[in-house]
Amino acid sequence: MSDRWLSVEEIGEYLGVSKDTIYAWRNKKGMPAHRIGRFWKFKAAEVDEWVRSGQAAEADDNEPKDAHES
Repeated sequence: MSDRWLSVEEIGEYLGVSKDTIYAWRNKKGMPAHRIGRFWKFKAAEVDEWVRSGQAAEADDNEPKDAHES
């Protein structure tokens, strides 16, 4: 994947989760995101590092169901 900015839909597709899960991870787990105007944008390399760091795997009783799907 190139180094371009990804939308919520694109980063969700990249990770295999829904938009709702992306928003929940951004709000509750500190998923790296950048606000550009009214849109949230993501860099795949930053998200990959966040996942590798283990922060995405931390338990959260309120996260959407598909957050644990592969």
